[in-house]
Amino acid sequence: MVTLAEVAQHAGVSASTVSYVLSGKRSISAGTRQRVERSIQELGYHPNAGARALASSRSNIIALMVPLRTDMYVPVMMEIAIAVATHARAHGYDVLLLTGEEGPEAVRRVTGSGLADAMILMDVELDDERLPLLRQTDQPSVLIGLPADTSGLTCVDLDFGATGALCAEHLALLGHRDIAVIGEAPAVYERHTGFAERTLDGLRSHSRELGLRVLHRPCEGGYDAMALTLARILDERPGTTGFVVQNESAVEPLLALLRQQGRAVPEDVSVIAICPDQVATQASVRLTSVAIPAQEMGRLAVEHLIAKLEGHGKDEVVLIAPELTVRASTGPAPTAA
Repeated sequence: MVTLAEVAQHAGVSASTVSYVLSGKRSISAGTRQRVERSIQELGYHPNAGARALASSRSNIIALMVPLRTDMYVPVMMEIAIAVATHARAHGYDVLLLTGEEGPEAVRRVTGSGLADAMILMDVELDDERLPLLRQTDQPSVLIGLPADTSGLTCVDLDFGATGALCAEHLALLGHRDIAVIGEAPAVYERHTGFAERTLDGLRSHSRELGLRVLHRPCEGGYDAMALTLARILDERPGTTGFVVQNESAVEPLLALLRQQGRAVPEDVSVIAICPDQVATQASVRLTSVAIPAQEMGRLAVEHLIAKLEGHGKDEVVLIAPELTVRASTGPAPTAA
């Protein structure tokens, strides 16, 4: 194993200079720093994690809190988590993944134990119980999600309010007047999960401006649940010609049920999905969709967290503008409707 002394000899500097380059405790000239970093790379030197933590009072670990719930689409959550881990590693940080549903207790454990230098929280609720503890601690944190009150917090998210509005506008421009929103599982709304609530608020608000009638029905996903939900929608609003789906597990069952009923997509009904591009493009009908920018969300969260760790970050809300991609599932409303 390569030692710090060997790095110093290779770079032609003292061992203390190598230590200062690693810890950042003293200012080192750019030329010397580059020479040391080149030697570290060429020799394959890896500082001892325990010694580095003692010397710098840092663990070089970021805690990522991802409650993996059965009512959430786990592939999206994990794609964001992988993006966080990849970008954190590029900055010299490892990621500690916390997947339990401990809520505030997990925040207390991280802040009180020195397990990690900073935290990223996902699956954010409008009145998230973890937030008072975050505001009380000096430990840097970033939310991937948007609570009702963002004061004193740094938040990164897709602009789900604008996403809902964009879906309503697209259907309105195609002449649809009765639209149904097939949402996440009921438990997601019972928890007042931010992304689901904000999508619905944005869609309803813009629909009122556009003169659309909106019916929202949560759905567990899967064929049987989707069959009951679709029957209920068409019973209440038989003139429905536009669907907005914010539930990846309901996408393919909805398309199958519409085919069984003889409702052609997009000739009879139009369908927009809020989902990853992979889900939209691999569906039995290529779906018009607003993509979930998982990679961008993970990257931005890490960048803002690193800025805080380096002492020049600030509390702010960063919303990613939604992009709607038109594919084969949306078209003009049928004239008979």
